[in-house]
Amino acid sequence: MKDFATLINALDSTNKASLKQEAILRFMEEADSQDKMWFLALFTGKKPKRNINSTIMKQWAMEAAHIPEWLFVESYSSVGDLGETISLLLPPPQHTTEYSLSEWMNKIIALKDYSEEQKKEFVLDTWKSLDTVERFIFNKLLGGSFRIGVSSKTLINTLAKHYHLEAAAVAHSIMGDWNPQEMDFDALIKGEYTNTNLSKPYPFCLAYALEKKLQDLGSESDWQAEYKWDGIRGQLIRRNNEIFIWSRGEELVTQQFPEIEAELSTWQGNFVLDGEILAFKDNAVLNFNELQKRLNRKSLTKKMMKEIPVVVFVYDLLEFEGEDYREKPLAERRKKLEELLQNNSSEKLMISSVIPFKDWNTLPEIREKSREINSEGLMLKNYTSPYHTGRKKGDWWKWKIDPLTIDAVLIYAQKGSGRRSAYYTDYTFAVKKEGKLVTIAKAYSGLTDKEIQEVSQFISKNVLEKFGPVRTVKPELVFEIAFEGIGYSSRHKSGVALRFPRILRWRKDKKADEIDDIEEIKKLIT
Repeated sequence: MKDFATLINALDSTNKASLKQEAILRFMEEADSQDKMWFLALFTGKKPKRNINSTIMKQWAMEAAHIPEWLFVESYSSVGDLGETISLLLPPPQHTTEYSLSEWMNKIIALKDYSEEQKKEFVLDTWKSLDTVERFIFNKLLGGSFRIGVSSKTLINTLAKHYHLEAAAVAHSIMGDWNPQEMDFDALIKGEYTNTNLSKPYPFCLAYALEKKLQDLGSESDWQAEYKWDGIRGQLIRRNNEIFIWSRGEELVTQQFPEIEAELSTWQGNFVLDGEILAFKDNAVLNFNELQKRLNRKSLTKKMMKEIPVVVFVYDLLEFEGEDYREKPLAERRKKLEELLQNNSSEKLMISSVIPFKDWNTLPEIREKSREINSEGLMLKNYTSPYHTGRKKGDWWKWKIDPLTIDAVLIYAQKGSGRRSAYYTDYTFAVKKEGKLVTIAKAYSGLTDKEIQEVSQFISKNVLEKFGPVRTVKPELVFEIAFEGIGYSSRHKSGVALRFPRILRWRKDKKADEIDDIEEIKKLIT
């Protein structure tokens, strides 16, 4: 645990990828296989199920620290992170405990069988045996909210460097559904489980935003144009009559789309497909908000499946009859994909249409009209391109339509966490509705460091009310909010939900009475 705490402290102390890589390599040299397995699991989002909720942790911490709730709330407001707040408020440790990271994880997992009193005894005794940094890490592991500022690219490149392997091979080896308690670290990284796991997906090929003039891409005949859809990017795997559907976030979502699973079970052959899962009705792609209603439900009713049917627009073939097709050129993969779908005719899985275009001058108009069919824009793919691991500039480009924008006023704010815990960085915005203000979106990005400091100073001087860490702010600061899509929503007070809202710019030239009205905003919904 001390080695892991040292690693976390080193990673949190720098923004340089090279120094983060050095810290990870040091940990890997010193840690045993099981500690490295848990390090990898935690850094790739495979955290155990939370067995103690944050409200109970907060209550136990107040008891242990002998402080009233108002003081805890004020402390939390200043720190911005529950686990760190608790670690700072607790009394100094009374004794020491020497357990490895894997031993701690096994103890935390075992809590699922404990009574409430046993859980409390375990947590309080643990707090008494750890220093502040170790307590912080223990709290994060306990709460199931472990995050650290290391990108997947940095992690994969570090592992590849350590084992003298290709980064693409490592990325594939650590994907999928694996249990850190049942595997050997070296064997996992070296891909020894890859061929034995029928469900294993491939790393997704990702595109860069178009940053050239179309004419600079070369001959039009070298490029395939498709619509870019706003759904759930997924890999559909059929191997040995078993079906698996993975999201781009490495989440196994097969049960969320039973009609797609049922359809694939009637097909012939073994393959891995890449495509977009979309809500689709009356021969039209529905707004993403409709698809979202189906996601992450414990049970999916027949009524909902009928009201919000889904399809997959398939656009690539990654594997066929056990052969890896990713290094083959797109033109060859596309041809084989067309054959596969022709042999397995389906209304649930359709090949993504190629957009015919005469020359580069015809594409801008097609792109501009793409929002009319709930598309985000266009994808441009070179016919000679392989299916890369992650992003590789030059072969695949995404050319999205310009975002929609509205003007809204800041009404709520909350301090950030980590390095931003001293500033207000979480904002809630409102627009007009019948002469009053109604919340429409939250946003966390889009301002410069200097602007964040200015906004924080304004908030500190213009707080109207306090609700825990949240501050109600005098409604004066106007911002232009950009977003990718909009749809009706019964879960929001405004009656609408914005897709990927972010701050485009601070409108210092506008006053609060110049913000947009909700009825005008609703006209943006197609």
